[in-house]
Amino acid sequence: MLNLGLFMMPLHPADKDVSVSYEEDRQLVILADKLHFTEAWMGEHYSSIAEPVTSPLIFNASLISETTNIKFGTGVISLPQQHPAVVAGQVSLLDHLSKGRVILGVGAGGLVSDWELFDNMDGRTRAITMIESIEAILKFWSDEKDYNYKGEFLDISLNKNVVSELGIGKFVKPFQTPHPEIAVSLKNPNSMTAKLAGEKGWIPISGNFVDANDIATHWPTYQEAANKVGKKPSYCKWRVGRSVLITSSDSEAKEILDNPEGVFSHYFLYLNTVSKLASGTLGKDINLNKELPEAITKAKNLIIVGNKKTVTEKLIQFIDQVGPFGTLLLTGHDVGNSKKLWEDSFSEMSNSIQPILCKYIEQKFKI
Repeated sequence: MLNLGLFMMPLHPADKDVSVSYEEDRQLVILADKLHFTEAWMGEHYSSIAEPVTSPLIFNASLISETTNIKFGTGVISLPQQHPAVVAGQVSLLDHLSKGRVILGVGAGGLVSDWELFDNMDGRTRAITMIESIEAILKFWSDEKDYNYKGEFLDISLNKNVVSELGIGKFVKPFQTPHPEIAVSLKNPNSMTAKLAGEKGWIPISGNFVDANDIATHWPTYQEAANKVGKKPSYCKWRVGRSVLITSSDSEAKEILDNPEGVFSHYFLYLNTVSKLASGTLGKDINLNKELPEAITKAKNLIIVGNKKTVTEKLIQFIDQVGPFGTLLLTGHDVGNSKKLWEDSFSEMSNSIQPILCKYIEQKFKI
């Protein structure tokens, strides 16, 4: 069974009213719930008005009463930017308020301006702090009498000021037992994060902006690491992201991809710029006009867009290349002046194309 999900960074034009962006994003989640998508993921960024959601937990909390079944994923909480006790407490709260509709996506942080803001510029430190933070959070959610966690970068304890009979010094456990599932995003081929996720049994999420050849290495890497520690994971656990837009014709799709001011050109111009900043290029040295052609080319290579027949064929080709997975996470882009086009595309994916893909995976892979 192939499920559909929604994944949003989200990315909007920098000059757009953030209140409008927030409401458009909320409405996409509400639509996804009505279309029986199983989950919706929301990112976390502090220092970009183009990615304006500073707390996926607060954002998701605003949707509990307006949705029915969809699960809320954090995509991701950047753990080096947070104290583990804050994350543990707030995730537990959302899990109770939503009656168990939470998936905890975590990462080391991907926005270079946030790295600078929180003084997290060293990659090794970010990576180790992320792992230590998860360990600390899981310890918060355990039933131990007192609390001690010491790693290379974290040193947390709560032993002296504890009165268990009154609840003082104790932590709220999540609604789900033993806790919400943990997820991590994957990017590089033969990803070390995929190996870690396989060993831990975490949900792997392959990014929508990752080339299919690299994605094809993610599940084998995950599965091999899981098998080495005695786990036998099902492909259903794997989430794979893709940007998909169904248009009335392939010529309309071409116009959208060729538009230098279009949503997809802007999307990859932003991502490419963030990547250059992360590699050490200063903002003042980046010429966006010169970067635009590469962004357009990348959009043409990675976006799945066209009429229903074309999109179906491209998705089948994609599945043939990367292998079977459990959930296709459709990217929630800025809808701009094309709200109906995007809504119709999501509806078509749910009502028409998902059943075709489900049948194809079942027959081809005998599962």
